[in-house]
Amino acid sequence: MYLAIDVYYMQDRAKTVGILFEHWSASKAEITGIITDYQDNVAPYQSGQFYQRELPCIMALLNKIDLSNISAIIIDGYVHLQDGKLGLGGHLYNALKQTIPIIGVAKKPFLGNSQYLIEVLRGNSKHPLYVTAIGTQLDAAASNIKSMTGKYRFPDLLSFLDQQTKLFKSE
Repeated sequence: MYLAIDVYYMQDRAKTVGILFEHWSASKAEITGIITDYQDNVAPYQSGQFYQRELPCIMALLNKIDLSNISAIIIDGYVHLQDGKLGLGGHLYNALKQTIPIIGVAKKPFLGNSQYLIEVLRGNSKHPLYVTAIGTQLDAAASNIKSMTGKYRFPDLLSFLDQQTKLFKSE
């Protein structure tokens, strides 16, 4: 089972959504679960310290899931930043005691981390996705992201996940 996670912010509130699926080529119809969590009083964004804002939100969501069945977690962001410094994915991997591989998928490049990523072109897009990984082979992670269903740059499941986070309720 795979888990993709995304977080959306509205002032000091966050909505975290996770989708569960069983194979890399799964369609939206094959999602086996959607998990949602809301957090209040989220830390403000700090340049270079993004993980401090997002990691608590992700960990709260993960507390709702049986992680023993999860083969990999896909995040919107990077595992490694400039000069190998850990990004959100690396910090998540350590928070999970290095037991679950983490794959980071980013839409924008990050200066100074090119040796830690593979650019993945999907569909007819001339703009790559930037894939990083920890706990698994980078080339396998990039191949898995490339094989995900969808004819556009961003895989269908990850686009669906992004849409779900933005359906923000004021509960």
